[in-house]
Amino acid sequence: MLDDNEAAFAIENRQSKIDNSVGLLLSDDMIFTSRIAGTARDLGLSLKVARSAAALQDLAEQQSPRCVIIDLSNPGLVIADLIAKLRDTCRPMAFVVAYGSHVDTATLKNAREAGCDLVLPRSKFVEELSRSLPAWFSTSSGPSDAP
Repeated sequence: MLDDNEAAFAIENRQSKIDNSVGLLLSDDMIFTSRIAGTARDLGLSLKVARSAAALQDLAEQQSPRCVIIDLSNPGLVIADLIAKLRDTCRPMAFVVAYGSHVDTATLKNAREAGCDLVLPRSKFVEELSRSLPAWFSTSSGPSDAP
């Protein structure tokens, strides 16, 4: 069991790792983007927004994100292609959270099969956002040498 000083150091150390990391969001829904970005800001997290898969890929090459959040309703999104490109770019691979319509089960299934770490219906994503966002930022998908 940790004493108070050790516990404080562990929390501070974990927080510093989060503070130095950046997350990326792919969404062209301005209202929902504002909600997600506002939550991240309130939690002290850095979140960069892209409105297209190409812009997200450019940001991933520049930022080395810890977390990538993907709106599966983004126009023209081919989730399998995007995840493959992120795997080539991100070292270590970012923790990928995707969300979409609960009635579009095929798209949610495709996101899981493409390799997203967490796939949620939009309503569940909203419910989990403020509680789970810090954890998503402090998690990676796997070892840095993963293919």
